[in-house]
Amino acid sequence: MTIDELIDNFSFLDSWEDRYKYLIELGNQLPSLPDNLKCDKWKISGCQSQVWIIPHYEPPFIRFEGDSDAIIVRGIIAIVLIIFKDKPAQEILNIDVEEIFDRMGLREHITPNRRSGMLSMVEKIKYYAAQSVGS
Repeated sequence: MTIDELIDNFSFLDSWEDRYKYLIELGNQLPSLPDNLKCDKWKISGCQSQVWIIPHYEPPFIRFEGDSDAIIVRGIIAIVLIIFKDKPAQEILNIDVEEIFDRMGLREHITPNRRSGMLSMVEKIKYYAAQSVGS
């Protein structure tokens, strides 16, 4: 799924309840990480729930996988991973995730704690991308 397809899917949903259900559905589609990868090395600080994001370097690209112990947060991770999917590291550094969340109509509906956690995920992903390009 592309960013535009994701935005289109959310645009067809009229109520927050429908968007919430779709967010959960996206989270349920996210493959779970094996327990041995749910460790401090991959844990994202700044998230109220437990969140793990793992980079896989395939220059010039970085592929990510992630997981959480919270169902809504798994949906947010799924969206974040779709946003950064199949992007070169340099492009990842320039993506405005908050603008994309605005276009999906999600920013005003996620709690401040979840928004803060989402920003922590994005910050870590951009950290991995910066490492990859030598910034």
